[in-house]
Amino acid sequence: MNKRQLIQTFLAASALSFGLSTAHAQTTPIKFQLDWRFEGPGAFFTHPAAKGYFKASGLDVTVDAGNGSGGAVTRVASGAYDMGFADLAALMEFHANNPDSPNKPVAVMMVYNNTPASVMALKKSGITKPADLTGKKLGAPVFDAGRRSFPIFAKANNVGAVNWTAMDPTLRETMLMRGDIDAITGFTFTSLLNLEARGAKTADVVILPYPDFGVKLYGNAIIASPKLIKENPAAVKAFLLAFTKGAKEVIASPAVAIESIKARDGIVNSELETRRLKLAIDTVVNTPDARAEGFGQVNAGRLSLMASQVSDAFATKTRVNPDAVWNGAMLPTSAELNILRK
Repeated sequence: MNKRQLIQTFLAASALSFGLSTAHAQTTPIKFQLDWRFEGPGAFFTHPAAKGYFKASGLDVTVDAGNGSGGAVTRVASGAYDMGFADLAALMEFHANNPDSPNKPVAVMMVYNNTPASVMALKKSGITKPADLTGKKLGAPVFDAGRRSFPIFAKANNVGAVNWTAMDPTLRETMLMRGDIDAITGFTFTSLLNLEARGAKTADVVILPYPDFGVKLYGNAIIASPKLIKENPAAVKAFLLAFTKGAKEVIASPAVAIESIKARDGIVNSELETRRLKLAIDTVVNTPDARAEGFGQVNAGRLSLMASQVSDAFATKTRVNPDAVWNGAMLPTSAELNILRK
């Protein structure tokens, strides 16, 4: 190798080294807050992280377990987390009750096109339809999404007054099995499997899903802080694209995706969480509404109606502004979002 070739080789190597170090320096850290523990549906986020899809997009994503949608919203609002996963109704409530908050999170991608909330009862209670709930004793934690939005369900189905009992989430299904309450509200894919774990057979459980009874609320969405959206919209866009790539695989192979949940919490029952994930996919992710509107997207009219319903049912301080809670500008293209199949 002559002197000229040696210099060219050195310059090329230096350029490569500089490029790699620059790429490394541009990696964006993202702290992501789940809505709940590391259970089946959480695989939508742990799977793309485990597969390296976020890292390949220039992101260093940390996925942490949560303790409810309200907590996810407030932690993103506080700046402790950059992004999160939360029930859209909880986000709307935060906006309307904290109009002067400088860092109100914004929904940037819809994941649960339908609310997972339902009313569940045992067949022996005699409850078979919404009207049968009038005068009955219902139970759920005070922050439960189904309980908070029950007035919308009741109005849509002419349900009269009911009596509420509050309890810790871990006692909800136990109290139903003991007969302390007549029915419960909760996420179908959570409470149904919890009832089974306490000895109930699926055939003995009456399920009244909110979406099947006139309540077209959206469920959980990916949320982001306005600070991140303003300062680094490219990072949000990269996150959503990497998430979509992972979500397609999660929908196609739930059992494989659960391995990423097992890696985060070794004591989880893989078979049980695979069932939970499949239930979530079938009831709130890959639904007729989602296929009609497009994965990740929302219908403006439906969003406005939900904003009005939440304002009324949650008795918020101010009315929910649907334009303030949603920003779809960073979503992948329609072709990239085309991951749902009948």
